[in-house]
Amino acid sequence: MDNYKFYQNKSCEYFPCHKLENPQEFNCLFCYCPLYGLGDRCGGDYVYLENGIKSCVNCVKPHDARGYEHVKRHMKEVIELARKK
Repeated sequence: MDNYKFYQNKSCEYFPCHKLENPQEFNCLFCYCPLYGLGDRCGGDYVYLENGIKSCVNCVKPHDARGYEHVKRHMKEVIELARKK
């Protein structure tokens, strides 16, 4: 069983913070996306605002049924960002 891949916090005042077709599948595990720092390499549905800030308001990648696997595939890149040079 893969219970560690899914968590839902229905008591959160923002739940669900993004709209999915099926809210029962909304995954809160990555409340703050660990891929944000990858910029345009995150694979999500983002836009850059006029002020240069990345907005993920329309992205559900980390919250849908395949979100865990998507984040896991990109973690080596995240680790490289944090590596001390």
